[in-house]
Amino acid sequence: MEVSVALRAIEPEDIDILYQWENDMELWVVSDTQKPFSRHQLKQYIQGINLDIYQSKELRLMIETEEDKPVVVGMIDLFDFDPYHNRAGVGVMLNKEFEGKGFASQALELFIDYCFNTLGIFQLYSSITSSNTKSIKLFEKLGFEKSGVRKKWRKIGRTYYDELFYQLINE
Repeated sequence: MEVSVALRAIEPEDIDILYQWENDMELWVVSDTQKPFSRHQLKQYIQGINLDIYQSKELRLMIETEEDKPVVVGMIDLFDFDPYHNRAGVGVMLNKEFEGKGFASQALELFIDYCFNTLGIFQLYSSITSSNTKSIKLFEKLGFEKSGVRKKWRKIGRTYYDELFYQLINE
């Protein structure tokens, strides 16, 4: 039986898992993070994240399974929301133990529907390092098209990688 996912707002009770994810140095490569976060910083973030999207310019939702006892499997972000041009960036992060089970695909599909049909966003985009084949496959599967390349844009360790720019336009 396939388990489906739901998206929900961040709750104060999510602080432990956010603390774990935000301080996982392996994830810093895709999040542009360069220093750890304290619990105090994350508490303040949680208090502010539920502001109106027009104020915060972002929306972060938790991805959880739809079971009797839901399990948080990851999160999905809308960032750099530009209400004038009606576009925003999108990113998905799954806990490693839940990768490859279709959760990211389901969550991104739900999120696209919400962004286009509820928020009225015209365009979503994502910048993906050329070495991140899982994300490339995910975004292409859901209709994002590669529209640009930034050569040697991201440094991971001592190596520079191209960054691919993907777009999905709400036609």
